[in-house]
Amino acid sequence: EAWTCITRDVRRSATWIAMENVIVIDCKDHMLGRLASVVAKQLLSGQKIICVRTEDITISGGMVRQKAKYHRFLDKRHLTKPSRGPFHFKSPARMLWRTVRGMIPHKTPRGMAALERFKAYEGIPRPHDKTKRLVVPDALRVLRLQHGHKFCKLGDLSREVGWKHQDTIAELEERRKEKAKVYYQQKKKLLQLKAKAAAV
Repeated sequence: EAWTCITRDVRRSATWIAMENVIVIDCKDHMLGRLASVVAKQLLSGQKIICVRTEDITISGGMVRQKAKYHRFLDKRHLTKPSRGPFHFKSPARMLWRTVRGMIPHKTPRGMAALERFKAYEGIPRPHDKTKRLVVPDALRVLRLQHGHKFCKLGDLSREVGWKHQDTIAELEERRKEKAKVYYQQKKKLLQLKAKAAAV
């Protein structure tokens, strides 16, 4: 699949994508922190962003290390009334949302407005499965993580700490890919027929 790339350029950060209505980012094999920093900057610039396939985001460090870190985070709570927070999200989409929130002044009107422009999902729900999806080269694991370093998937970490929907999302993704494959084969045949007709 050929994706269009988006990059972070400080010199033209306000005009780098010409402020499309909505940008859909395919998060597969992106580093969590690097992706969140690019997303946060663009949200503050006024861009609307939707992140899909958040369960395939990668985190540097092995699963044992990441689980230990998250369990230390679970210990942090309000002493007398835990329902006041902090809230420990366990789904990949909410983990990404919380990471982005930490990079935004979310208690100011500007930060609140920026967060309103951000959505994150596991898998690729409708209608975003029919839209063009972008990648962020500055955050891709193959370009940023050194060879041989350990990493783990955000979806696997979420399952280890209590997220119960990984199998459901995987099943829905398989169905989506099957439908996309059929559509692509039909489209390819149609393009071949058009090319043959044009050549006559």
